[in-house]
Amino acid sequence: MLSGSMVAVVTPMGADGSIDYGDFARLIDFHVRGGTQYLVVAGTTGESATLTHAEHVELIERACELAAGRIPIIAGTGSNSTAQTLELSRAVDRLPIAAFLVVTPYYNKPTQEGMVRHFSAIADGVEHPVILYNVPGRTGVDLKPATVIRLAAHGNIAGIKEATGELDRVATLRDGCGEAFTLLSGDDATACEFMLKGGNGVISVTANVVPGAMRRLCDAATSGDRPEAERIDGPLRALHKELFCESNPIPVKWAVQQLGLIGPGIRLPLTPLAAEFHAVVRAAMSAAGAEKA
Repeated sequence: MLSGSMVAVVTPMGADGSIDYGDFARLIDFHVRGGTQYLVVAGTTGESATLTHAEHVELIERACELAAGRIPIIAGTGSNSTAQTLELSRAVDRLPIAAFLVVTPYYNKPTQEGMVRHFSAIADGVEHPVILYNVPGRTGVDLKPATVIRLAAHGNIAGIKEATGELDRVATLRDGCGEAFTLLSGDDATACEFMLKGGNGVISVTANVVPGAMRRLCDAATSGDRPEAERIDGPLRALHKELFCESNPIPVKWAVQQLGLIGPGIRLPLTPLAAEFHAVVRAAMSAAGAEKA
């Protein structure tokens, strides 16, 4: 089962916006040392919407090369076009990835039936398993639990990253989708409780900054150890919050830069973290025990 502490890893960029693969290698080493269990590459935190097709494919290729089997790679390949999503997914399906992470189609707001057909077409067209990704706050569309339950019957749809923060969905999805279906939190602020309620892990923004703490949190929460999970999560709560003081991944890229792991590059229309937020993010990093690499 795809489970545990997974990082929605940032994409390092130079000042000109070009992808910096030297920094990417350092990031991967950082997560291997920190105990991160899966690296989610070219997801929305990785600025996937600003990547060209060629860059997107190369980023996933290089991730597989640089990881060299030390940490499994999940490839973000979602878009708001079924044909483009399928084309991109097929282009990297030949690589040694663990799964695809496919976000709900954004902006065009498909119906629930449209999303069933979209995800079914992707899952039918690739060899590696598909993880659904529901994040209504970014996409404008909500993949309802009843729809997820329908999709869970597909043999090549393995789980969901559920980023609504609505914890009552965990029981509904577990009952409807079965024990073999992976339930992953996509909301760091509620991830601890999500896992304590039966979720299998988290695809985390916070793990970019404190991978070791997020791994310990996942180990405790997925084993049902509430006191230990809450003890670990307590110092991380400010970071869960402040990494969204501006649109993701603006704050987290600044935070990872402060760790000495990446440069300042970010692509328009995103801009560097406003100076007014530096102190609050830095304080949250300190409370969470973040240390320079």
